[in-house]
Amino acid sequence: MPSRSDDWSSRHSVLTTARRTAALINALAGDRPDPTEVADVLRAYGETGPIDLTTGDVAGMRTAASLLREVFAAEDADGAAATLNRLLHEHTGPLRLTSHGGSTPWHPHLDRDDDGPWDEWLLASSCMALTVLVWDRQRPPGRVCASPGCQNAFIAQGSGPERRYCSRRCATRERVAAHRRSHAAERLSETE
Repeated sequence: MPSRSDDWSSRHSVLTTARRTAALINALAGDRPDPTEVADVLRAYGETGPIDLTTGDVAGMRTAASLLREVFAAEDADGAAATLNRLLHEHTGPLRLTSHGGSTPWHPHLDRDDDGPWDEWLLASSCMALTVLVWDRQRPPGRVCASPGCQNAFIAQGSGPERRYCSRRCATRERVAAHRRSHAAERLSETE
């Protein structure tokens, strides 16, 4: 049976935190993100306890998410690292270890306070996870979907070719659209 520490660690791993970052970037992208829906994303990625987000909290998180989207939009590891270095310099505190007064296992934090605002926490914890992924993989930690109608951020994994789309659905939709454009161009050239 896994211990409380093992469960906490899997819910707050670097990869889970990076995936949570992408999910929050996507959830916060709309004009008026619903605080309840943003809280649901936080719960889906391991946050426990009451999550009472205000519209002000969500507005701050939306600003943080737009800054983090720049990491996903980077063309290469150099661009992702430059963006992360800027965000770390401008928006985080010094690296420290915390156990939140003994209520969690020891883990690193870059935000200035254990009870800091949601936007600061999102930016700091996300920068930490994305920094580790750039360090580990020597490439951007994720991408923004290449489908013009989507633009979702996603975490790129694996050692195969880099993904361009957030999902198979977007990849298939773009492949079908390209196929239709190709056939339409062929038909047009046949009639000329």
